[in-house]
Amino acid sequence: MALDAPTNSTIIAEFRDRTRRSAEQAAAARSVFPSGITHDARRMSPYPVTVDQGKAGRKWDIDGNEYVDYFGGHGALLLGHCHPRVTAAIKAALDDGTQFAASTTREYEWGRAVIDMVPSAERVRFTSSGTEATLLALRLARAFTGRTKLLRFASYFHGWHDHMTSGYNSHFDGSATAGVLPSIAADVVLVQPNDIEGARAALAAGDIAAVIIEPTGASFGRVPIADGVLAALREATEATGTLLIFDEVISGFRCAPGGAQEAYGITPDLTTMAKIVAGGLPGGCVGGRADILERLDFDAAAEKGFEKIGHPGTFNANPVSAAAGIAALDIIKTSGACETANAYTAELRDRLNHLFAETGTPWACYGTFSGFQIFLNTQKRAIDPVNFNPFAVPFMELKAAPGPLVDRLRMAMMLNGVDLSGWPGGLVSAVHTADDMAHTLAAFKSALARLKDEPDL
Repeated sequence: MALDAPTNSTIIAEFRDRTRRSAEQAAAARSVFPSGITHDARRMSPYPVTVDQGKAGRKWDIDGNEYVDYFGGHGALLLGHCHPRVTAAIKAALDDGTQFAASTTREYEWGRAVIDMVPSAERVRFTSSGTEATLLALRLARAFTGRTKLLRFASYFHGWHDHMTSGYNSHFDGSATAGVLPSIAADVVLVQPNDIEGARAALAAGDIAAVIIEPTGASFGRVPIADGVLAALREATEATGTLLIFDEVISGFRCAPGGAQEAYGITPDLTTMAKIVAGGLPGGCVGGRADILERLDFDAAAEKGFEKIGHPGTFNANPVSAAAGIAALDIIKTSGACETANAYTAELRDRLNHLFAETGTPWACYGTFSGFQIFLNTQKRAIDPVNFNPFAVPFMELKAAPGPLVDRLRMAMMLNGVDLSGWPGGLVSAVHTADDMAHTLAAFKSALARLKDEPDL
């Protein structure tokens, strides 16, 4: 939709009226960025809001509108915006300098914190993002095993590098997406979510270097993971000499201080991390077995006669990101932040489902740990929101999120002071309050009523 296209939607009309400066900024941004955005998830029609401030569990756009924030920095902000200790650590690091092209004491302390908290991490290597972390983990797996193929589960996102693009939200036949070589796509084996027998059959060929999985299910539980799948994968990978990679870019330090692997009691060979690990600043990490990470080690390569994997990176273990990460991880380790966010979200999911039932809305809210997902029921199933079972619904239906409906829902919520993610759903922080909860429920009640009056949905 054009930014100023005519509309018969009262939601869009009011949204435009309340966000005039965001509209102007969006129009200007389109002359600089494709679609006017710098991350696909920020797309919204007719335009996204532009935000310039956040504190705790709330943020403000450039028109001065205040929102309870469930986008959560794409999952990075378990501690909310501008946590005092994290902010103080960042400011202190900035005063020292932002880039030394040298080792720092902060990077050691940061890496030590990851190793102390994450069960699988005997050694770590920092990157600048989650995508870089999964790319490095795959390269480590191939070098360590001497095998070429990767096994992934359809609907899971593991970053945007070439091996991870097919089968996330398109190309479920495994064919190459735009700009990706068919030969690369051919080395990726796609298996249906929770299909452990399919995974076992693929692993039996003996040519798969690694299995990668988000241990909470695709998109932090939007496609949930069935009981027993992780344990079965651990057993099957060990039996076939395949490495098991947990993608904990979202779940790391969020489900529990040691991530989903701590919560579930299953230890992978490698773990990829980002978001929370850097305290809300850019940064990622691969942690895992020492004998695998030594493929990055100059001395081990010389001693054992293998080719070292090259891994430069100007902003690896950036000292400011390290300072934020050290502070954030210490707070998470000592404060019960994960438990607080998990409890809030469990209550929110339950209360939303009762609201859906009371208002006759054929939707459901589900999820895991501190994430909530809104099932939009595009196939108009007869469901009981309070007793909704996402495992009874095909994964493509769970992920179905028609753009016009999602955008209208998000705008209706924004008009009532709440910002959801585009799943739709959200991620909760440890600093969301009882007032935020009440505000959110009232916003949903108002939004549901308004959506029923929209003429074109």
